[in-house]
Amino acid sequence: MPALSLAPLGFSPAEIAEVVELYASNGDYWRSAGEYDPENIDAGVVEADLRREVFTDGCELLLARDEDGSLAGLLSLLDEHPRDKQPWIGLLMVHGGRQRKGVGRLLAGAVEEKYRNEGKVRIGLAVLENRPSSLAFWTSLGWQETDRRRDLEHGRPCIVMHKALT
Repeated sequence: MPALSLAPLGFSPAEIAEVVELYASNGDYWRSAGEYDPENIDAGVVEADLRREVFTDGCELLLARDEDGSLAGLLSLLDEHPRDKQPWIGLLMVHGGRQRKGVGRLLAGAVEEKYRNEGKVRIGLAVLENRPSSLAFWTSLGWQETDRRRDLEHGRPCIVMHKALT
């Protein structure tokens, strides 16, 4: 399994360009999510969206880098979801060229460990209903469906999942 390091997004032009490339490598996701045109991901829009997100109280954006310093993934974490007051994974995105190589499992495990070390007992996330591959991924890691509802920001149908950290 690859070794990864996590560090906060610093918003340098080089980092934004890397995130844009990461997003571009996940065209199927963006076609499902509808937030970006996967054929034309605008760096200015991505930066504005990321800045808005990072200034949300309790939100953390982390870049995952491999041993060579290449961007392997991005995490958006929320310390307390407004509905259930539990920590949530807002986004876990692996570079398209690195999928199915253990990177997503490694990142999910790192998030679980982070919150477990902070004394949290449960963590949540939402999967878009039109992303069965994402649902299969999270289910394979022991996450369980707890609800179905629309997401708070875009109103898309989602499957809410939780995992006990005990």
